[in-house]
Amino acid sequence: MPFVKILVTREGVTREQKRELIKGVTNVISEVLNKDPQLTHIAIEEVDTDNWGWAGEQISILREQGITADKK
Repeated sequence: MPFVKILVTREGVTREQKRELIKGVTNVISEVLNKDPQLTHIAIEEVDTDNWGWAGEQISILREQGITADKK
């Protein structure tokens, strides 16, 4: 029984985007690992940007400074 946890920052991921993630990851697990989609669990957790850090700083501070992963 595969269990996949996806962490994203709480920045407006839509219900439809989450639905697509769940479907896509389930399909990949099924195709690559030959696992039954009915037994595959996907959890999406949204994390406040104050609670996520990158390069030694909170994401919320980096966003305020206009810094993203492709700009640092």
